[in-house]
Amino acid sequence: MSEVVAGSAAWLGRGLSCVCVQRTDSDASNSFDLTLAQEECLHKLQRRIDVPYDSSIIEHQDALRALWNAAFPEEELHGLISEQWKEMGWQGKDPSTDFRGGGFISLENFLYFARNFPKSFQDLLRKQEGDRSVWEYPFAVAGVNITYMLIQLLDLEAVKPRNLVGATFLKFLAENESAFDLLYCITFKLMDHQWLSMRASYMDFNAVMKATRRQLEKEILFEDISRLEDLPSYKLLSR
Repeated sequence: MSEVVAGSAAWLGRGLSCVCVQRTDSDASNSFDLTLAQEECLHKLQRRIDVPYDSSIIEHQDALRALWNAAFPEEELHGLISEQWKEMGWQGKDPSTDFRGGGFISLENFLYFARNFPKSFQDLLRKQEGDRSVWEYPFAVAGVNITYMLIQLLDLEAVKPRNLVGATFLKFLAENESAFDLLYCITFKLMDHQWLSMRASYMDFNAVMKATRRQLEKEILFEDISRLEDLPSYKLLSR
């Protein structure tokens, strides 16, 4: 079983650290065979993961504007570099510096969440549910962290998955090309649920992410799960 360890990462913000997977040599030697469909889906997802956020690309600029409009439809954005971004939980006035940790796919994850589960997206953005801490986690930075954690958990940068969780996920991906984006939504909502149940504050973020990872891993491996919508934590989402 992989051991979860905390590693520092500047892009995650002061006090927040990445939840990384540390493997033993025996873990690295194991891999799971894939069907042709699963291989194709994995390669397609890996191509998405490999795309860095590039503020000079019009498509990326448009996606960032779309994220602002989804988050704050009543407030006009004054520029892609603006103090306004701090309202969403970015570290500074230029979100592109925070995307370095998760790449363009982390922005795509945000947009999928906002468009498919707008109520849950807004609830998390505005911290509208539960007894909240005085020192809350920053929404945007947490979202990039979740993308990064999922890539590690599912072993998506390997030629073939080397853990059962990653192999199981590829079955979901072969049936639903948006499975990674959907799992991101589930994980974000689960993380917030763990945050509230642990009565966490800002400096507890890494512990919350570890608890989220453990719960997610357990749910994915339940025997009666045939699609992501069957995960118990999927029920936390609201459209």
